[in-house]
Amino acid sequence: MTAETPDNTTTTPELPPHLGLANLMTRAFLGEDLGPVGAELLNRAQNNPADANALMDLSIVLQMRGDPETGLAIQSQALSLQQFYQIPASQPGGPRLLAIKGPGEVMWNTPLEFLTEDSDIALDMLYLAPELPVPPGVPDHDILMIAVAQCDRNRALLASLADLAEEWPRPVINQPARISQLTRDNVCHLLSGIPGVIMPLSVRVERSTLEAVTRGETRIQDLLSDGDFPIIVRPVDSHAGRGLDRADDPAALATYLQQSPTDQFYVSRFVDYRQQDGRYRKARVVVIDGQPFVAHMAISDHWMIHYLNAGMAEDAEKRAEEARFMENFDTDFVPRHQAALDEITRRLGLDYYALDCAETADGQLLIFEADSAMVVHAMDPADDFPYKKVQMRKVFDAFRSMIEKRLQTAQA
Repeated sequence: MTAETPDNTTTTPELPPHLGLANLMTRAFLGEDLGPVGAELLNRAQNNPADANALMDLSIVLQMRGDPETGLAIQSQALSLQQFYQIPASQPGGPRLLAIKGPGEVMWNTPLEFLTEDSDIALDMLYLAPELPVPPGVPDHDILMIAVAQCDRNRALLASLADLAEEWPRPVINQPARISQLTRDNVCHLLSGIPGVIMPLSVRVERSTLEAVTRGETRIQDLLSDGDFPIIVRPVDSHAGRGLDRADDPAALATYLQQSPTDQFYVSRFVDYRQQDGRYRKARVVVIDGQPFVAHMAISDHWMIHYLNAGMAEDAEKRAEEARFMENFDTDFVPRHQAALDEITRRLGLDYYALDCAETADGQLLIFEADSAMVVHAMDPADDFPYKKVQMRKVFDAFRSMIEKRLQTAQA
């Protein structure tokens, strides 16, 4: 892949606009049935086989409705027609951001549409892959962001983008080589030894190795030098808790393997991070240009927390606690962990990334994951989550400020 001189080429103007991930996911999040939307997009594509925008949006709808295989096939059709997809700015006169993405599931790229919606940032998305090189006529832009996420499927793409980013004629946010380091088994080594930080060793193992553990032929301690049962086990490249479970002993691990069809797993020791009231709390912290912001904080009676399964929408007391956490984040959480967060940012070397983390009962920062592609959004309804809009505006403004700072530096 080689860098191209940007020009003013855009997507085919006569096509209806690309709705994009933020639009469609928000509608689904708020309870809208996307079936009729998918039917309308399918009708558009049938009436105009060149309507790449309809195909790309249909791919997103199908993935969110639980049919990733068909969705990715439709996405391939879209990309054979067009590699550029555009989300126009809501306000004129702002910067033009070009994001490089890769083909695949929605979680395989940074969901920038949430960060730029309702702003003056014009977002162009260019899809590249080894079989999809940089096309002629790259849209003119002010700044580039590598939005390709770390996963096995994107390994070759990120490697090929390293040289491209080095010679790109515009400022670049998030270098591909840094994104490539965000495997679970590598991040725990990158962050090892930071005072006040706990991130258990994560090891990538074959199914056959775990099966040997269940038969007593291999000890779990031989895999995890820092722990024993109970362990956390998940398929490689899984997100949002898919396939994630805790195994308290070899028998439980055997049961897990019987229910999981995959061949590659990550395992790590389980850290009990319950607070004094017996509840678990997990926060998503997004770090933009070195400054931490909270995106959400979920509270649950169960160790495996995801915001959607924590019952936040149904529990006013939990929401009140989250609101207090957000209000006091800069004066409480950040000062207690400032040195650790600064060192994490230094070691990761990313302009934009997010942490899923918690605090242990003794006040240490427990890191579950560091990634450049976590969903950071303002989809929650304002009636129940009025504090979220205020907090997320800080996040979106910080993203906009980072772009402006990069542009000013490039012009100096």
